[in-house]
Amino acid sequence: MQVFNVQGMTCGHCVKAVTRAVQEQDAAAKVEVDLAARQVRVQSELAQEQILTAIRDEGYQAEVA
Repeated sequence: MQVFNVQGMTCGHCVKAVTRAVQEQDAAAKVEVDLAARQVRVQSELAQEQILTAIRDEGYQAEVA
């Protein structure tokens, strides 16, 4: 499980956008978003950089936790 700190997520739409962005790269990815903690946990075969790029391309600031 890879963990990322993501800034700018505020609502359910943000959760869906981040989840969709990762799953577009890996349809089998398991994505868990914790809005309060500003964290996204991803179980995927994707490399960290691929996940970071997908989240950043949605307009969020992301870094490895």
